[in-house]
Amino acid sequence: MHLGIDIGGTKTDAVVVDAAGEVRARDRRPSGRGADEVVAVALESARAACDAAGVAPEDVTVGIGTPGTVVDGVVSHAVNLRVDRLDLAAEFAAGWGARPAVDNDVNVAALGAWILAGDGADRSMAYLNLGTGLAAGLVLGGKVWRGARGAAGEIGHISVDPAGPVGADGLPGGLETYASGSGLALQWAVDGATGRDVVAAAASGDPRAREICERAYYGLASCVRVLVLTLDVDEVVIGGGMTAWGADLMDGARGILGAWAGASPFLASLDLAGRMRPLGVDVPVASVGAAMLGGGRG
Repeated sequence: MHLGIDIGGTKTDAVVVDAAGEVRARDRRPSGRGADEVVAVALESARAACDAAGVAPEDVTVGIGTPGTVVDGVVSHAVNLRVDRLDLAAEFAAGWGARPAVDNDVNVAALGAWILAGDGADRSMAYLNLGTGLAAGLVLGGKVWRGARGAAGEIGHISVDPAGPVGADGLPGGLETYASGSGLALQWAVDGATGRDVVAAAASGDPRAREICERAYYGLASCVRVLVLTLDVDEVVIGGGMTAWGADLMDGARGILGAWAGASPFLASLDLAGRMRPLGVDVPVASVGAAMLGGGRG
């Protein structure tokens, strides 16, 4: 049996899965903030998932997905968790008794989405996570592609408008600012508001909220365009909490992709809109991917 833990910007999601990736038990709870709380919540959720599955901690392999850059189990720049640097593998092992495999949360989500799709080893996939942040995980030839410094897929920092709104990283017009939950809330600039609040305000007719949502459609379309033009992956799977927005987000992005295809025969030939697929919002791909990573996959 394999235990996988997805430490997200808002929730920690632990699952116990079998060798095929089928979920046998699951525990979800709010994520901690700061290094000590992040580790404590991950341990609590892991123990609860094992209890629910009826397995002992020593009888499972362990994998963890986390925001930030991950090198040899050390997490850096996990801004949404208020973590500058954390040796997550060592700290978790101290409380668990065994060292986990640790990778970026979007990388493990890409692995989970690829495994659950069951499309074969030769199929390439980009998993685009639209959540608190925005990044892509890449599976090429059945393996997660991490890049030379673990930053492959960090497309949220790509600027699509040098005169656009300034994001949390200090750069203008970034894709994460355009199409993530934190980016929508940052543009909205209302204390305590979330991306969901912006979407609700737009649905109620607020013109500024609608403008922000239009930028989100453009941001999603731009992400798909960047990923296909860079890697020519078979498909771009869209996941993360922002997918709860529903058809409006996907249809808005498809409309922009269609306009680009109408203006460019080359882009039309790539069928960008046809290669974009939304994932069910409640499918725990990151947790499943983390579990399979701990079991030696990816």
